[in-house]
Amino acid sequence: MRYLFDTHTWVWWNADPGKLSPRLRRLLSDRIGNTELLVSCASVWEFCRWLQEGRLALSRAAEEWIEKALDAPGLRLAPLTPRIAYQATVLPSPFQGDSIDAILAATAREENAVLLTKDERLLSYRHVRSLW
Repeated sequence: MRYLFDTHTWVWWNADPGKLSPRLRRLLSDRIGNTELLVSCASVWEFCRWLQEGRLALSRAAEEWIEKALDAPGLRLAPLTPRIAYQATVLPSPFQGDSIDAILAATAREENAVLLTKDERLLSYRHVRSLW
């Protein structure tokens, strides 16, 4: 099974797992060998924006934090391919969300992954499998 982190879920998993739902904490701690975790390149960019805007504070250098957060076993960085970029602009209706949400939804669809998110808009979007 494949799971794609929403940006906040990836950050919380690395920095404050207590913010994750009990269901996600169980899923992420009890993973079996065929479970693949994905982080979109767009989430790394969004994380960096949050730092720039002062929405997050880190106890170490940002590049070091990112490198460590991407080094988890079974985690793969999902690229922003031209196909995903295009698909993010033509998602089935009704899709209301920001550009990063659209990229994440398109990535989840392209990768056949379940999106791990607390975002109600993404949880209720019927064209993407998601859970919290």
